[in-house]
Amino acid sequence: MLDKLVFDIETKNTFADVGGQDRVHDLEVSFVGVYSYNQDKYLSFFEDKMKELGELFKTAGLIIGFAINRFDVPVLNKYFDYDLFKIPRLDLLDEVELNAGQRIGLDVLAKTNLGVGKTSHFPDVITFYKEKNWKALENYCLNDVKITKDLYELAKKRGYLIMPQRHTGNLLRVQFKFEDLIFHPTLF
Repeated sequence: MLDKLVFDIETKNTFADVGGQDRVHDLEVSFVGVYSYNQDKYLSFFEDKMKELGELFKTAGLIIGFAINRFDVPVLNKYFDYDLFKIPRLDLLDEVELNAGQRIGLDVLAKTNLGVGKTSHFPDVITFYKEKNWKALENYCLNDVKITKDLYELAKKRGYLIMPQRHTGNLLRVQFKFEDLIFHPTLF
C-alpha cells in the first residue's frame, strides 16, 4: 500500500547566503522530518541520510507539506536520482492561497485552528545547525511536521480551515476538496 508522508525540511543556509529567493535550488538540507502514515511514526533524516529519505519517498502515493512546492521539493529534488515533483503532492499553503487569495504563515494558521504554534522561528534553525544543536534542530522540524499533519487531518475531517484575513483580521473559512486527491501507482 502506498504511503502518505507529511514532511518538512530545514536548511543549513539562507536565501541571503545563496543570492536570493530565485536561487532556492542552491540551498542545502540540514534535516528532514517526516510522518509516515503506514508506519504511524515520525522519522528523522539528517543531511547524511538523504539516500534513505529518497527510498522512503519512493513508497509515497502522496506527500503533504506546507510551502513544499515553492521550497521543500525544489531544495530536496537535487538529492535524489528521480524527480520528486512527479509524486502527487498536497501543499497546504498553495491550497489556502488558491482558495483564499492570500498567503499565511504556518504559525498563524496553526494558532487559529489548533490553538498551538511553532516552537521557534526560522533564524533559530540556522543557529541550531551552526551550533551543532542537533536535538533542537530535530525537535523544531518535527514540531512543524506535527502541526502540518494536524492541520491536514483537521481540514480533511471538516473540509475547511479558518484563517484571519490579512487586512481586517476577520476570520475566513478556506475550503478543501480532498475527494480530488487520487493516489497514483508508484512511479518507480
